[in-house]
Amino acid sequence: MSTGTHLPKPGAAPVGRMIAAQTALETRMLLRNGEQLLLTVIIPSLLLVLFSTVDVVDTGAGEAVDFLAPGVLALAVMSTAFTGQAIATGFERRYGVLKRLGASPLPRWALMTAKTLSVLVTEVLQIALLTAIALGLGWSPQGNPAAVLLLLVLGTAAFSGLGLLMAGTLRAEATLAAANLVFLLLLVGGGVIVPLEKFPDAARSVLELLPISALSDGLREVLQDGAAMPWGDALVLGVWAVLGLGAAARFFRWE
Repeated sequence: MSTGTHLPKPGAAPVGRMIAAQTALETRMLLRNGEQLLLTVIIPSLLLVLFSTVDVVDTGAGEAVDFLAPGVLALAVMSTAFTGQAIATGFERRYGVLKRLGASPLPRWALMTAKTLSVLVTEVLQIALLTAIALGLGWSPQGNPAAVLLLLVLGTAAFSGLGLLMAGTLRAEATLAAANLVFLLLLVGGGVIVPLEKFPDAARSVLELLPISALSDGLREVLQDGAAMPWGDALVLGVWAVLGLGAAARFFRWE
């Protein structure tokens, strides 16, 4: 007597398919969240338009948008990879979502991979929108696109590691407060809107070592000044990426 063939075959799907499905889910959840959209899309767009059209901050010689656009692109990366991811992951951990996902056939490393890919997808949409707005305001970007891409990837890795470290070690409410506070502080002191030259020398030497400063200055060197590759800024971002991701992998708590 033949037992026949039963479809679908029981068992977990291939890891690649699970990562793709989880990435799509994470991206949809992010894009449906009004608070996250405010942080990742609306605020950077408003800052770009406001400070490019109103003479509030002295951005030096040339068009204001040429200075502001690279900084706002860096801000968009930080808002998604750090602030948004830290808050979302922190509350997922609090409500037990991460614990349940960690017990599913989806490996924990694959879940973190899906979250990172979701961040990258969101950043592509952000950068496309902000670039269109900046071009409409008269932005004239220069430089090597490969250098811009490398800086954005390094910046994403750095901020993602720091965001996951915060989400995996602090309580959700503390993560919410700390992530928003850091966002505001780095918006003011990270060279996004206000040039670092405006700060005292002692403060500037410290601020230049921050990942947001390295990313905004590096993008500005390429897109505004036409530099080939700002290796110093890339090195700072690389160090932050290694330290942040390493600490997140070591200290992240799933419960």
